[in-house]
Amino acid sequence: MSVAAREIGEKRLAGQVSDRVLTVPNLLSLVRLLGVPIFLWAIFTEQDVLALVVLMVSGITDYLDGKIARMMGLESRLGQLLDPIADRLYILTTIIGLAWRDIIPWWLVAILVTREAFMAGVMLRVRSLGQIGLPVHFVGKAATFNLLYAFPVLLLAQISDGLRVWAEPLGWAFVWWGTALYWLAAYIYVLQVRDLRDYQRQLATGHPA
Repeated sequence: MSVAAREIGEKRLAGQVSDRVLTVPNLLSLVRLLGVPIFLWAIFTEQDVLALVVLMVSGITDYLDGKIARMMGLESRLGQLLDPIADRLYILTTIIGLAWRDIIPWWLVAILVTREAFMAGVMLRVRSLGQIGLPVHFVGKAATFNLLYAFPVLLLAQISDGLRVWAEPLGWAFVWWGTALYWLAAYIYVLQVRDLRDYQRQLATGHPA
Protein backbone atom coordinates (compact mmCIF):
# COMPACT_ATOMS: atom_id res chain seq x y z
CA MET A 1 0.00 0.00 0.00
CA SER A 2 1.54 3.32 -1.05
CA VAL A 3 1.50 6.38 1.18
CA ALA A 4 -0.32 8.32 -1.56
CA ALA A 5 -3.17 5.82 -1.73
CA ARG A 6 -3.53 5.71 2.04
CA GLU A 7 -3.68 9.52 2.15
CA ILE A 8 -6.39 9.55 -0.53
CA GLY A 9 -8.52 7.13 1.43
CA GLU A 10 -7.89 8.72 4.84
CA LYS A 11 -8.57 12.26 3.62
CA ARG A 12 -11.82 11.15 2.09
CA LEU A 13 -12.92 9.34 5.24
CA ALA A 14 -11.87 12.24 7.47
CA GLY A 15 -13.63 14.82 5.29
CA GLN A 16 -10.44 16.88 4.86
CA VAL A 17 -11.37 17.46 1.25
CA SER A 18 -14.53 19.55 1.44
CA ASP A 19 -17.52 20.04 -0.84
CA ARG A 20 -17.22 23.84 -0.68
CA VAL A 21 -17.59 25.73 -3.94
CA LEU A 22 -16.99 29.42 -3.13
CA THR A 23 -13.34 29.42 -2.05
CA VAL A 24 -10.44 31.61 -3.09
CA PRO A 25 -8.56 28.71 -4.78
CA ASN A 26 -11.67 27.77 -6.78
CA LEU A 27 -12.15 31.39 -7.89
CA LEU A 28 -8.52 31.52 -9.02
CA SER A 29 -9.05 28.32 -11.01
CA LEU A 30 -12.14 29.90 -12.59
CA VAL A 31 -10.09 32.96 -13.58
CA ARG A 32 -7.61 30.65 -15.27
CA LEU A 33 -10.42 28.93 -17.19
CA LEU A 34 -11.86 32.26 -18.34
CA GLY A 35 -8.46 33.15 -19.76
CA VAL A 36 -8.45 30.20 -22.18
CA PRO A 37 -10.62 31.79 -24.93
CA ILE A 38 -8.70 35.07 -24.57
CA PHE A 39 -5.44 33.21 -25.08
CA LEU A 40 -6.80 31.38 -28.13
CA TRP A 41 -7.91 34.62 -29.75
CA ALA A 42 -4.53 36.21 -29.02
CA ILE A 43 -2.45 33.33 -30.38
CA PHE A 44 -4.49 32.93 -33.59
CA THR A 45 -4.43 36.66 -34.31
CA GLU A 46 -0.68 36.84 -33.51
CA GLN A 47 -1.18 39.10 -30.51
CA ASP A 48 1.86 37.51 -28.91
CA VAL A 49 2.30 40.00 -26.06
CA LEU A 50 -1.30 39.50 -24.91
CA ALA A 51 -0.93 35.73 -25.24
CA LEU A 52 2.18 35.87 -23.05
CA VAL A 53 0.41 37.99 -20.44
CA VAL A 54 -2.49 35.51 -20.26
CA LEU A 55 -0.06 32.60 -19.84
CA MET A 56 1.83 34.48 -17.12
CA VAL A 57 -1.40 35.19 -15.23
CA SER A 58 -2.33 31.52 -15.60
CA GLY A 59 1.00 30.42 -14.16
CA ILE A 60 0.74 32.80 -11.20
CA THR A 61 -2.83 31.82 -10.36
CA ASP A 62 -1.93 28.13 -10.73
CA TYR A 63 0.75 28.56 -8.07
CA LEU A 64 -1.46 30.65 -5.80
CA ASP A 65 -4.56 28.43 -5.82
CA GLY A 66 -2.57 25.38 -4.71
CA LYS A 67 -0.57 27.34 -2.13
CA ILE A 68 -3.64 28.97 -0.60
CA ALA A 69 -5.61 25.70 -0.59
CA ARG A 70 -2.87 23.90 1.36
CA MET A 71 -2.03 26.73 3.76
CA MET A 72 -5.63 27.61 4.63
CA GLY A 73 -7.13 24.12 4.50
CA LEU A 74 -9.35 25.02 1.55
CA GLU A 75 -8.84 21.86 -0.49
CA SER A 76 -12.11 20.90 -2.13
CA ARG A 77 -13.45 18.30 -4.52
CA LEU A 78 -14.32 21.04 -6.99
CA GLY A 79 -10.76 22.34 -6.76
CA GLN A 80 -9.39 18.86 -7.40
CA LEU A 81 -11.49 18.85 -10.56
CA LEU A 82 -10.93 22.43 -11.78
CA ASP A 83 -7.17 22.66 -11.28
CA PRO A 84 -6.12 19.79 -13.58
CA ILE A 85 -8.80 20.77 -16.12
CA ALA A 86 -7.36 24.29 -16.30
CA ASP A 87 -3.81 22.93 -16.60
CA ARG A 88 -4.77 20.59 -19.43
CA LEU A 89 -6.80 23.21 -21.27
CA TYR A 90 -3.88 25.64 -21.25
CA ILE A 91 -1.44 22.97 -22.40
CA LEU A 92 -3.77 21.77 -25.17
CA THR A 93 -4.74 25.22 -26.43
CA THR A 94 -1.12 26.38 -26.30
CA ILE A 95 0.28 23.46 -28.28
CA ILE A 96 -2.49 23.67 -30.87
CA GLY A 97 -1.97 27.42 -31.24
CA LEU A 98 1.82 27.08 -31.51
CA ALA A 99 1.53 24.23 -34.01
CA TRP A 100 -0.92 26.30 -36.06
CA ARG A 101 1.72 29.05 -36.09
CA ASP A 102 4.43 26.48 -37.08
CA ILE A 103 6.36 27.17 -33.88
CA ILE A 104 6.23 23.52 -32.78
CA PRO A 105 5.69 20.35 -34.90
CA TRP A 106 2.33 18.59 -35.04
CA TRP A 107 3.91 15.28 -33.96
CA LEU A 108 4.65 16.85 -30.57
CA VAL A 109 0.99 17.79 -30.34
CA ALA A 110 0.10 14.15 -31.07
CA ILE A 111 2.36 12.90 -28.25
CA LEU A 112 0.82 15.25 -25.69
CA VAL A 113 -2.77 14.76 -26.88
CA THR A 114 -2.31 10.98 -26.65
CA ARG A 115 -1.23 11.41 -23.05
CA GLU A 116 -4.36 13.45 -22.35
CA ALA A 117 -6.56 10.78 -23.91
CA PHE A 118 -4.81 8.16 -21.77
CA MET A 119 -5.39 10.24 -18.61
CA ALA A 120 -9.06 10.67 -19.54
CA GLY A 121 -9.37 6.89 -19.33
CA VAL A 122 -7.55 6.87 -15.99
CA MET A 123 -9.93 9.49 -14.58
CA LEU A 124 -12.94 7.48 -15.70
CA ARG A 125 -11.54 4.62 -13.63
CA VAL A 126 -11.04 6.98 -10.68
CA ARG A 127 -14.69 8.06 -10.85
CA SER A 128 -15.78 4.42 -10.96
CA LEU A 129 -14.08 4.11 -7.56
CA GLY A 130 -16.18 6.98 -6.21
CA GLN A 131 -13.36 9.54 -6.30
CA ILE A 132 -13.63 12.85 -8.18
CA GLY A 133 -9.91 13.28 -8.69
CA LEU A 134 -6.45 12.30 -7.51
CA PRO A 135 -4.02 14.42 -5.50
CA VAL A 136 -1.48 16.05 -7.79
CA HIS A 137 1.94 14.56 -7.01
CA PHE A 138 5.35 16.21 -7.36
CA VAL A 139 6.18 14.65 -10.75
CA GLY A 140 2.84 15.81 -12.15
CA LYS A 141 3.42 19.33 -10.89
CA ALA A 142 6.98 19.32 -12.25
CA ALA A 143 5.74 18.16 -15.66
CA THR A 144 3.03 20.83 -15.74
CA PHE A 145 5.53 23.48 -14.59
CA ASN A 146 7.93 22.57 -17.41
CA LEU A 147 5.24 22.60 -20.10
CA LEU A 148 3.46 25.72 -18.88
CA TYR A 149 6.79 27.56 -18.95
CA ALA A 150 8.13 25.93 -22.13
CA PHE A 151 5.52 27.25 -24.50
CA PRO A 152 5.50 30.88 -23.30
CA VAL A 153 9.29 30.90 -23.69
CA LEU A 154 8.98 29.53 -27.23
CA LEU A 155 6.36 32.19 -27.91
CA LEU A 156 8.70 34.82 -26.48
CA ALA A 157 11.32 33.70 -29.01
CA GLN A 158 9.01 34.87 -31.82
CA ILE A 159 9.04 38.48 -30.70
CA SER A 160 12.58 39.31 -31.81
CA ASP A 161 15.80 37.70 -33.03
CA GLY A 162 17.60 38.93 -29.93
CA LEU A 163 15.20 37.02 -27.69
CA ARG A 164 15.24 33.98 -29.97
CA VAL A 165 18.95 33.35 -29.31
CA TRP A 166 18.38 32.25 -25.71
CA ALA A 167 14.60 31.74 -25.51
CA GLU A 168 14.33 29.06 -28.20
CA PRO A 169 16.88 26.57 -26.74
CA LEU A 170 15.59 27.20 -23.22
CA GLY A 171 12.01 26.66 -24.33
CA TRP A 172 12.84 23.38 -26.06
CA ALA A 173 14.72 22.16 -22.98
CA PHE A 174 11.54 22.73 -20.97
CA VAL A 175 9.53 20.94 -23.67
CA TRP A 176 11.59 17.74 -23.59
CA TRP A 177 11.80 17.56 -19.80
CA GLY A 178 8.12 18.37 -19.48
CA THR A 179 7.03 15.77 -22.05
CA ALA A 180 9.07 13.01 -20.40
CA LEU A 181 7.79 13.92 -16.93
CA TYR A 182 4.23 14.21 -18.26
CA TRP A 183 4.23 10.55 -19.27
CA LEU A 184 6.03 9.49 -16.09
CA ALA A 185 3.35 11.32 -14.09
CA ALA A 186 0.65 9.40 -15.98
CA TYR A 187 2.30 6.11 -14.95
CA ILE A 188 2.40 7.25 -11.31
CA TYR A 189 -1.29 8.15 -11.48
CA VAL A 190 -2.02 4.62 -12.71
CA LEU A 191 -0.17 3.25 -9.67
CA GLN A 192 -2.23 5.55 -7.42
CA VAL A 193 -5.47 4.24 -8.92
CA ARG A 194 -4.33 0.66 -8.39
CA ASP A 195 -3.40 1.36 -4.77
CA LEU A 196 -6.66 3.22 -4.14
CA ARG A 197 -8.60 0.25 -5.48
CA ASP A 198 -6.67 -2.11 -3.21
CA TYR A 199 -7.16 0.21 -0.22
CA GLN A 200 -10.92 0.31 -0.75
CA ARG A 201 -11.03 -3.47 -1.02
CA GLN A 202 -9.14 -3.80 2.25
CA LEU A 203 -11.53 -1.38 3.97
CA ALA A 204 -14.50 -3.32 2.63
CA THR A 205 -13.14 -6.54 4.10
CA GLY A 206 -12.21 -4.87 7.38
CA HIS A 207 -8.51 -5.62 7.01
CA PRO A 208 -6.67 -2.44 5.94
CA ALA A 209 -2.91 -2.91 5.54
